[in-house]
Amino acid sequence: MADTPCYHCNLPTPEPVEFFVVIDGESRPMCCPGCQAIASAIVDGGLSNFYRYRTAVNTRPDAHLADYSAYDLVDLQADFVTGDLAQRSAFLLLDGLTCAACVWLIEKHMYAIDGVLKVSVNATNHRLTLVFDSAKVQLSSLMFELDRIGYQPMPANDENQRDLWQKNRNALLMRLGVAGFGMMQVMMVAIALYAGALQDFEGIWQSFFRWVSLIVATPVVFFSAQPFFRAAINSLKQRQLVMDVPVALAIGGAYLASAWATVTETGDVYFESVSMFTFFLLLGRYLELRLRHKNANSLRSVGLRLPLTARRLQPQDEQQYDVISIKQLQVGDKVRVLAGETLPCDGVVVDGVSHVDEALITGESDAVKKTTGARVIAGSINLDSQLCICAEAVGQQTQLSAIEHLVARAESDKPLQVNLADRLARFFVARLLVVVALVAGFWLWYQPEQAFWVTLSVLVVTCPCALSLATPVALTRATLWLREKGLLVTRGHVVEALARIDTVVFDKTGTLTQGKLALVQLQPLSDSVSPADMQAIVAALEAGSRHPIAKAFEHMAIHKGVTDLVQYPSQGVEGRLNGETFRFGRADFFCSWYGDQLPQAPDEKRPWYLLGSEAEPLAWFELCDSLRDDAPETIRRLKKRGLKVLLLSGDRQAVVSQLAHRVAIDEALGDLLPKQKLARVQQLQQQGHTILMVGDGINDVPVLAGADVSVAMAGATDLAQVNADTLLTHGRLGVLVESLQLALACKRTIKQNLTWAIAYNLIALPFAAMGWVPPYVAAAGMSLSSLVVVINAMGLDRKLKR
Repeated sequence: MADTPCYHCNLPTPEPVEFFVVIDGESRPMCCPGCQAIASAIVDGGLSNFYRYRTAVNTRPDAHLADYSAYDLVDLQADFVTGDLAQRSAFLLLDGLTCAACVWLIEKHMYAIDGVLKVSVNATNHRLTLVFDSAKVQLSSLMFELDRIGYQPMPANDENQRDLWQKNRNALLMRLGVAGFGMMQVMMVAIALYAGALQDFEGIWQSFFRWVSLIVATPVVFFSAQPFFRAAINSLKQRQLVMDVPVALAIGGAYLASAWATVTETGDVYFESVSMFTFFLLLGRYLELRLRHKNANSLRSVGLRLPLTARRLQPQDEQQYDVISIKQLQVGDKVRVLAGETLPCDGVVVDGVSHVDEALITGESDAVKKTTGARVIAGSINLDSQLCICAEAVGQQTQLSAIEHLVARAESDKPLQVNLADRLARFFVARLLVVVALVAGFWLWYQPEQAFWVTLSVLVVTCPCALSLATPVALTRATLWLREKGLLVTRGHVVEALARIDTVVFDKTGTLTQGKLALVQLQPLSDSVSPADMQAIVAALEAGSRHPIAKAFEHMAIHKGVTDLVQYPSQGVEGRLNGETFRFGRADFFCSWYGDQLPQAPDEKRPWYLLGSEAEPLAWFELCDSLRDDAPETIRRLKKRGLKVLLLSGDRQAVVSQLAHRVAIDEALGDLLPKQKLARVQQLQQQGHTILMVGDGINDVPVLAGADVSVAMAGATDLAQVNADTLLTHGRLGVLVESLQLALACKRTIKQNLTWAIAYNLIALPFAAMGWVPPYVAAAGMSLSSLVVVINAMGLDRKLKR
């Protein structure tokens, strides 16, 4: 009887068939446990339609490489892949990263694949961002390529991040334990060997102790030191050099030479040096892993705050509810959140009064009171009493998810300082091997019996691990501190660029002011429309807008029937009602309609806005906004630090000048269109200034994109947030001054770390080359060097306090 084909890969199954999976109600044969596991995962995920619509059979899972074909399914990609078909962005976690050179290896390999548009790896948290054209290459193929060069990929989410950290920690602790136990046993035997050598004892006892050392050191080399060999072999297969290459050479060479000396009963053995070297390396990596994880996990903890379930009220009886998975929650559902629980979605409070802790999202430590009509954010905590919420955004559409994607984007951007450190590290590895060869040649000529351990010490002591850690750890710590203070970094260059800022440009409305305009008075210019109808028309024209002016009318009655709404940045809005076109905005917005008949504003020193139809002007509206409490103090502190401060606004010059006088800004320009704001910023940049721009409206988008560093205020338009480099989540301007101070402290810390790392290698090299540094001392020194730069970076906040 012919072999039954495997339902997953279509290869023959051995008789009798041992592996089955129930698909579409039928028991399907599988040829091996690998196909059974993949098929089970697809079916358990509710994706059994995959087998109906596939156009080709799947490949059988390799004995060592996983089958990633299921990740081509749209449903599976929903949680970690974004973008359109021509430019998909996949966020992955990588298992197996060891150093910055691994990052370089991955990027070089993946860029060689047709269809890959961008590759960016963050060594601190093992995250990879892949931008690719799905018409040219499938995600499964890219994940397979990563696995093939030794880095196992998985979707980037908080659960996988936590599992990866736990897996790496447990494996590292196990290897560290074996290395520590082996080191202690080999050292005791080494003492006996050294004591015997002093007393000229040879023969059977010397051979016995050597064999004992070999047996004890073998699991240290083949188990504890396995990651060094695996990374080195993978890199050499790709014809590249990573920092584990000299480490693997040192451990492997010393072990093989000692084993040969033991078998042939000639020469010296170095089992104690091999064991101590491995132990100190693993100890240093474990401590680094703990410190780096503490930083990275703080940035990625937002998703962990979402609950697994929600209480969805029944439409027919809102006193009853069903407990459902958060993934089943839909827009429009009403949910009940009890005191002490986490909000599962973005929405509007429809019943209840309570205080909500939004510190995780906004950085604001004080609880915020929420009443009927107030908006709430997923991931915040309900403190006092139960709330009933109508869901407006769920899953990937929530602000919490948007923050995660922005943070991921920031992590994928690689600053120039990190690129410099990576290049220096790769430069060191190549030159190190040349130096090692020269040192080995000299000692083989000068004193052959000492050549091996001197060469071993040089290999160990000059490994540039500290150099690769010097910059990314400091930048990660700085980014975390900014996040804690309420400044969410969404671009990788921010911390680096903030240290060079010498000019700060502010928008007015919603930036220096609260952005909460209120209607003070209305002065009619025509009797053809009643004042109530005038307000209703303006409310209809501004409906749906995120501009601060629109918020002054959002609670007013809206005139029905307004169509063809158009927003004109820095000018106003336009729409049609009953066949007639209306406008609301600045006076000069009406020049094309009224020409010389344009009415004069009642008072040039106050903010007046005009409502009019094509036939006639209808009314003046006075809207007032209050200054932010900390604006004057922030401006004073910026100027005290020697920074140039400007105010660029689309509002009238008289109003802008009045505000500038209140906050002591010397240069204030009003009546500016977006392109004029951008032109002024570009003029300053051409003069050699580095610009920090703070704004919040659609009219600020061009200048936000053009500035060296841009800050979008809390509540800014979506377009402004997308184009900004940072988001000020709580609206306190004083954080800007602290951020500039932190950036300078971070710059100093990076310089200190790079100086220490380079100086250590340059100073230690001649001592090791002269034979004054034993291998185990070299291992301890290298690990200590790496820890010094990590601990120095972790103290950034303490330096800022000083």
